[in-house]
Amino acid sequence: MCRHLAYLGPEVSLAELLTAPAHGLFRQSWEPRRQQYGTVNADGYGIGWYPPGPDRTPARYRRSVPIWADPDLPDLARTLRSGAVLAAVRDATPGTALDASANAPFRTGRWLFSHNGAVQDWRRLPEDTGTLLPSAALLGLEAASDSALLWVLVHERLAAGEPPDAALAAVVRMAAAVRPQARLNLLLTDGQAIAATRWGDSLWYRAGAGRVVVASEPDDDSPVETDDADAWHEVPQRCALLATPASVRTIPLSPVAHRPVEERTAFR
Repeated sequence: MCRHLAYLGPEVSLAELLTAPAHGLFRQSWEPRRQQYGTVNADGYGIGWYPPGPDRTPARYRRSVPIWADPDLPDLARTLRSGAVLAAVRDATPGTALDASANAPFRTGRWLFSHNGAVQDWRRLPEDTGTLLPSAALLGLEAASDSALLWVLVHERLAAGEPPDAALAAVVRMAAAVRPQARLNLLLTDGQAIAATRWGDSLWYRAGAGRVVVASEPDDDSPVETDDADAWHEVPQRCALLATPASVRTIPLSPVAHRPVEERTAFR
């Protein structure tokens, strides 16, 4: 499993998102509080961010060492600023690559993607779901991992014009149908909106003051599930989420339910 987060809002330093919070992603690498599978996320980490300016291609920094063991991170985190970030710390699925190429975020064009979970016998997933992937997509698989394969499946749908939340939902349903034990918490952003799924592990969001954070778990000890505009809210199991700094919408991931079950406006 892994821990991951995505942020949209005013420009902030990477340190404000990753290392400064008392229970932020940095600390979650060795002491996650709500992780249901695995105890330490020490198999590398990655950060993706959107630089200011007209070029919406995200930058990326990934390492195969634990996040606490990278001597360059403190300088990087305190000096880089962005209004759109996706980051993850990794606990590798057995049988997947352990080099930096297997670490989220995965990137294609303007998209950043992360997977918190595991898919059993992932190499046979396209065959078992009847998915015909172009040979170029399979040959271009960024890493030998379940997460990299899921990203190819998601991106094929995005490239065909599907909305991000629909693309994630379709891949989760398809994978879960043939891998009932799969854990499929997916996280996706284009720097303008965040799409995510909760299927097998924890997922939370916090919205207010023109910003939104979607994360595996809260990064502080503030109250949760209250009417406070700045409180953390838990995403229900087997739901998809679509968030912007203005609103958050959750949708059940069942074959027949398409009606939003919750919508919160984050204006304050």
